[in-house]
Amino acid sequence: MTLAASRVVARRAGAPIEWRISARAVDYPAALAAMEERVEAIRAGRAREVGWLLEHPPLYTAGTSARAEDLLAPMRFPVFSAGRGGQYTYHGPGQRIVYLMLDLQRRGQDLRGYVWRLEEWVIRALRQFGVQGERRPGRIGIWIVKPDRAEAKIAAIGVRVRRWVTFHGLAINLRPDLDHFAGIVPCGIREFGVTSFADLGLATTMAELDDVLIDTFPEVFESTRAAALASSGP
Repeated sequence: MTLAASRVVARRAGAPIEWRISARAVDYPAALAAMEERVEAIRAGRAREVGWLLEHPPLYTAGTSARAEDLLAPMRFPVFSAGRGGQYTYHGPGQRIVYLMLDLQRRGQDLRGYVWRLEEWVIRALRQFGVQGERRPGRIGIWIVKPDRAEAKIAAIGVRVRRWVTFHGLAINLRPDLDHFAGIVPCGIREFGVTSFADLGLATTMAELDDVLIDTFPEVFESTRAAALASSGP
């Protein structure tokens, strides 16, 4: 299933972007091709900005900063070059992937501010489920402090921008098999682990997470105050 074959989510009139949800796992090369096609269409003015919600079959992706020694089990799952920033990441069932194709020429040509908004979006969405997500200097992604006081990553972020149109995005761990992360050093960080909604004892559904993500998107990406905060940084 590609972006074109995904389901368009009906929202209120005047929604800032189009939302699509894929009901079945999307092969990674097909997702890359779909994003490339949509980015070109947005640049040419032929298509709207879009947020694509999907899952992938189990796989590892290598960002542009990936180090060979961080791929611990190269034969466990397929490995793909992602073309995005960052290092090695796992994707698989139970993880909500969000690919955002946005036009930063009209939203502000500020890549640092864009990443800040992605972080803020996840933090606000997690808050709706009683989860306190936090930024950590020098550690990309969103982190939580578990009941045993250990820190763990619950969401990964990796982006790419082509002529100020974004693609790739983020991955939120709802209920993936956390053992699958053992084949890599996630994002090159050895000192801390990963967690998920399920690992925290939350029975949140994918549909519930999707609804919150879509509903909180305008708070961060369409808000004048959020834009000022993103421009100034944390």
